[in-house]
Amino acid sequence: MKFFLETKKLKTGFRRDVERLSKQKISNCYQCGKCSAGCPIAFAMDYPPNQIIRMIQLGMRDEVMGSNSSWFCVSCVTCTTRCPREIDIAKIMDTLRIMAQAGKYKISDREIPIFDWIFLKSLEFTGRIYELGMIGAYNLLSLHPFKDVFPMGVKMFLKGKINVFPHFVKNPFELFKNFILFRKIRKKEKERIYETND
Repeated sequence: MKFFLETKKLKTGFRRDVERLSKQKISNCYQCGKCSAGCPIAFAMDYPPNQIIRMIQLGMRDEVMGSNSSWFCVSCVTCTTRCPREIDIAKIMDTLRIMAQAGKYKISDREIPIFDWIFLKSLEFTGRIYELGMIGAYNLLSLHPFKDVFPMGVKMFLKGKINVFPHFVKNPFELFKNFILFRKIRKKEKERIYETND
């Protein structure tokens, strides 16, 4: 795939915004590729972690924000651990997700943020993943009501792999308190993103 670099892209504030929000010095990356070599999800990403970092360095905002790489990142922190320049790449991926959710940047696949939102809501209400609720909510919101229901969903239900009712954690109030704190942090992050200038 070919990309044409323009001088005006290199001068944009995209790299500066990502560095400021993630508190990571992206310009320190010298493309050794250790992050991508250790990433268990790199095979499924549009661009592996080292390419995402390089694209941020070059100010390729639309390509970075339009890729699925930050959404597929599982935050296992393997890339961060392996980085010889001590760049927290997992934090950068998380920052890209926050920037996308803030609504300032266009996302190519609208279903990935839907799944992310449903996953967090499931944790917020039950403290654990409620598979049946997640599947139903995701299918309805992504406008694919019967996706994976027949035959796989039915087989899993009959074998007892999917519970009808959710399981709750022992101390739901502690969990709820943590999610209130999480919401406040996320809100502040979004406000900081809206304040950035391109």
